[in-house]
Amino acid sequence: MFIQLDNVQKRYSTPEGEVVALKDIHLNIAQGEFLCLLGPSGCGKSTLLNAIAGFSHPTHGVIRVNGDAHVTKAPGPDRGMVFQEYALFPWMTVAQNIRFGLEIKGLSKPIMDEKVDRLLHKLNLYEFRASYPKDLSGGMRQRVAIARVLALDSPIMLMDEPFGALDALTRRTLQDELLRIWAEFRKTIIFVTHSVEESVYLADRVVVMTYRPGTIKHDLRISLERPRDATSMEFNALRRELTQSIMEEHIRAQG
Repeated sequence: MFIQLDNVQKRYSTPEGEVVALKDIHLNIAQGEFLCLLGPSGCGKSTLLNAIAGFSHPTHGVIRVNGDAHVTKAPGPDRGMVFQEYALFPWMTVAQNIRFGLEIKGLSKPIMDEKVDRLLHKLNLYEFRASYPKDLSGGMRQRVAIARVLALDSPIMLMDEPFGALDALTRRTLQDELLRIWAEFRKTIIFVTHSVEESVYLADRVVVMTYRPGTIKHDLRISLERPRDATSMEFNALRRELTQSIMEEHIRAQG
């Protein structure tokens, strides 16, 4: 397997005592797979994603990427992160934001120019190449954030609710855009979401996590052909199954 999580746990010390955020996480993710992490607030989805990214370290257990157990001890160019908050540099133009990581890698100007130009066209950003983030809509900013990760050729894309703050129409447009990018570039995508419909629409697999301590409750393979029809009987049967699983955890969290 490309990404392996073996008995991963994460504990925090707080003034109120110890918090177990993740417990007994065992998960294998194949290269090129699109996996969604789904669950109620507080179930540890983002904590798990940050551990895979190398932003935080598991208290116990091992995370391997392509067989390497050390790679998750620090962030690296093999794992590109896309956040809900866009995380763009406001003083840079669209083209400069996409180019930033390439300059750090020390690529030659012709190669950087070609990569940036290709991604500007791929993500329909070319006419906005000289614009600044403040002049863009939320959807356009997220396209720039995705383009910046793609520029680095990271084999893994980690996405923490990237479309959560967008309106429904923009969200669906970017979901389709992401699926097109995934099909073309064959990245391994781990996508955190609160939306059951979004997870069924996008993923090869949906992993439902329990309320704290977060562990894997349900691992469901989505075999529907793409493009997926959110009004079909098959789609809605999967949505009902996942919604019931999530609601059980929501009720447990409230109790």
